[in-house]
Amino acid sequence: MNHIQTEPTHQKRWLNPKELYAEYGFTESNQGKLRMKRIIPHAKIGNYIRYDRIEIDKWIESNAVEVVA
Repeated sequence: MNHIQTEPTHQKRWLNPKELYAEYGFTESNQGKLRMKRIIPHAKIGNYIRYDRIEIDKWIESNAVEVVA
């Protein structure tokens, strides 16, 4: 028997601004603008900004625009 084993993919939950850009495409400049307007969900711990992947995914889904064909 040929068993295919797949390793579980583990994604880091908390992303820094560079990681958010790499994975979601929001530039650090745009992130700053969205944070100042309190639009994008984030956490600030001291001088460090972190984005919760779960909250970012929810935020993106809640802002999806329905396309009518």
